[in-house]
Amino acid sequence: MAGAPLTIYLMGPTAAGKSALAVELAEALPVEIVSVDSAQVYRGLDIGTAKPEPALRARVPHHLIDLRDPAVTYSVAEFVADAGAAMAAIRARGRVPLLAGGTMLYFRALQSGLAALPARDPLLRGRLDARAAAEGWPALHAELARVDPGAAARIGKNDRQRIQRALEVYELSGTPLSALQAENLRGASAPGPKLVVAPPDRAVLGRRIEARLQAMLAAGFVDEVAALRARGDLAADTPALRAVGYRQFWAHAAGEASLAQAAGGALIATRQLAKRQLTWLRAEPDARWFDPDSAPDRAALLAAVRAALAAAGGP
Repeated sequence: MAGAPLTIYLMGPTAAGKSALAVELAEALPVEIVSVDSAQVYRGLDIGTAKPEPALRARVPHHLIDLRDPAVTYSVAEFVADAGAAMAAIRARGRVPLLAGGTMLYFRALQSGLAALPARDPLLRGRLDARAAAEGWPALHAELARVDPGAAARIGKNDRQRIQRALEVYELSGTPLSALQAENLRGASAPGPKLVVAPPDRAVLGRRIEARLQAMLAAGFVDEVAALRARGDLAADTPALRAVGYRQFWAHAAGEASLAQAAGGALIATRQLAKRQLTWLRAEPDARWFDPDSAPDRAALLAAVRAALAAAGGP
């Protein structure tokens, strides 16, 4: 590919249809898919992450899937390094990286670089854990909303890992995590069009979320979570198992929630995730929005990618 390096960003809320569109683009154009999904990096988290089937991945390569065992944590910095290596290899083959997914923090890190954040502090984390045990994580989330409303708006009220990290960064640096992440620092990737896939009607997205949950249950999601629990080396607070859906059905596997309660909780949590993703996406400058259920919009998205490839010197 001649000209300046190009990256295509295909973003959107959960269940919006990004994966199917990414495959369509990869089949029609000289692009390769790089997954931007913080849960699909884990092996064994397949059904609940809507991970592409092995047959599809054999036909249309997807990078950055199944990188880690779920017992091993995976950081944003590791993602940026792995994505950079995948993108370099794709470009070496004369093709263009198509970054597709819904983990907005990963997109931000790729576009703006990694902020110089303070190192983790085990003693401070221990104090935060003790407070959460006494007060609950929603109470610490409320504190985060006071000191860093930008981070709190993107973090769920029970997202222990991210609440803890945001409060830790603020206490250690005196600067809100959202402010640090907004800086353009090291590691920023090549420019390219930002294409957002989302139904214009939130009710349509809600129905998509519900239909996907039902499909996951029919595909054996309950058994998948039970198998993960049966390993014996994972726990409810393992970072991989904090993914939406997994934490609710983990409670069911542990006998702490009925199937109906787990499904209802997963549905609520997924809708809340989609709301946070949409909030983040609306703040993305220069993003173009497309309705996945509109044939003209799908054609316009394909045309936008073709135009970007042509402008960069491609076919």
